[in-house]
Amino acid sequence: MDRCVVLVDAGYLLGAAASLLAGDPSRSKVTVDHIALIAALRERAEAETGLPLLRIYWFDAAPERRPMPEHRRLRVLPRVTVRLGALTRAEGRWVQKGVDAAMHAELSELARNRACADVVLITGDGDLLPGMMSAKEHGVVVHLWALQAADGDFNQSEDLVGEADERRVLDREWIEGSFSLRDTSSVFPAPGARHDIAKILAAPPAAPPAGLPGPLPAEPVPGRPAAGAPAAAAAASVAAGPVADGRAQPASAVGLKVVPTPKDLAGRSADRQATAADRHQSGPVLRWSSDRGWIERPAQEPAVTAGDGLPTLAQLTTAEQRWADREEDITSIGGDAHEVGQVFARRWTTRVGDVERLTVLWPDYPRIPHRVDGELLRYAARFGLLAHKDDQIDEHDRYAIRAGFWKELATRVPGGNLIVVDD
Repeated sequence: MDRCVVLVDAGYLLGAAASLLAGDPSRSKVTVDHIALIAALRERAEAETGLPLLRIYWFDAAPERRPMPEHRRLRVLPRVTVRLGALTRAEGRWVQKGVDAAMHAELSELARNRACADVVLITGDGDLLPGMMSAKEHGVVVHLWALQAADGDFNQSEDLVGEADERRVLDREWIEGSFSLRDTSSVFPAPGARHDIAKILAAPPAAPPAGLPGPLPAEPVPGRPAAGAPAAAAAASVAAGPVADGRAQPASAVGLKVVPTPKDLAGRSADRQATAADRHQSGPVLRWSSDRGWIERPAQEPAVTAGDGLPTLAQLTTAEQRWADREEDITSIGGDAHEVGQVFARRWTTRVGDVERLTVLWPDYPRIPHRVDGELLRYAARFGLLAHKDDQIDEHDRYAIRAGFWKELATRVPGGNLIVVDD
């Protein structure tokens, strides 16, 4: 049939583009305009082959073969079909499984059924050589496209290059039409102390909310002055050292015990038990690891701030809004960490309605209320953010998501421009 088909190995396409533009094959280094990319591929394929496009097949991998946000955005575009292989961990790095086999099977099936006259392959893997040879035997013209290599050399298998009927190289200008470097300068501030964080750290501790007890006084430790004692008394205590037989000993003669040892604690516990026995009361017992018993301790009260009483986005969202949000996530949101935080903040503030209620957040900046923060990070996880990269959770993504949240909030809630500084 007089039509052309494009088969795209997404791992090769995105990795080669990142290598050329960022000098690093990591796909996270670049941002992709998928709508512009698909349009450019279609236009270029129809121009090269002189035939109308039948379909673009996008081959990629995902954990457990579950579509990522970019896959969901791609598969709703016209004339685009997404095929997914598995993404697994092997020897400390991510490895895709089944992508080459899926491309081979699709290429052979298209050629055998005479569904197209020309096939455009965007790949560099030599494992596709048997499929290419099979397609040629069925009378299909095979066009092999490469991306310009960062080092000026080939980034494709020589066997593929030698077997292809036609070969083209997509240069930097063509790539920059759909790819751009991910801008992190506005997301990650330059190293050094930020004045807003320094101001928060230097501020005195806030008084506990009404109804909550204040902090308990610290228990005195031998050799250390009590909290709140005058500096002169503390200095005298340190200089004189503990008292023995009514006489103060110099500090040089006795080692100061800043942190009590288990032996000190055991002695203190024995003294308390003796005092309690005299008063016919039960005193505390120091349990050692050999006791194999449980110690009942009262649970600590969770920290409560005014922002913790605000509703979450899920509580403010109707079923219709949830469906519309899902559509927007698939078709419009690019998946950049900073953008994701801004989108979440925009939806939340809009649905809260009365933005004056959100001014209670500023005294706790940069802390996000616990429930809202958890919801924000779960939302970001839909876009593949916060995934394990090199066996570590990406803390840069966490910072960027929360920075985007506060930046958007500062533009919508009164007083935010005095708190959130756009570095």
